[in-house]
Amino acid sequence: MELGAFSVSLNVTDIQASKAFYEKLGFDVAGGDAEQGWLIIRNGACTIGLFQDMLEKNTLTFNPGWDQQASPLASFQDIRDLQKALKSDGVEFVSEADEQSEGPASFILMDPDGNPVLIDQHV
Repeated sequence: MELGAFSVSLNVTDIQASKAFYEKLGFDVAGGDAEQGWLIIRNGACTIGLFQDMLEKNTLTFNPGWDQQASPLASFQDIRDLQKALKSDGVEFVSEADEQSEGPASFILMDPDGNPVLIDQHV
């Protein structure tokens, strides 16, 4: 099962303070809009999403259809196919993608320790 690009999405209380902190660690802004409360930052192959007032908890995030630089892949396993495979393995969902839709969609799982896992397809 190929889940796509991986990042950690952090629930932050002050996006500017978080941005300044991670810049000191060598991260650069790669996308997002701080005024809307979200930024994507990168340091080499590491990607972190900073989300102010958008997430309840820090979240593991996978993006089917993207490589680690958020470039579309020529071929990938669609999120609806991933969801069907996980359902057939008995995985429980917090939220589900509409299996009748096409293109962008997402679903959320919870790992055994209560960590959210977001599968978020943008293509």
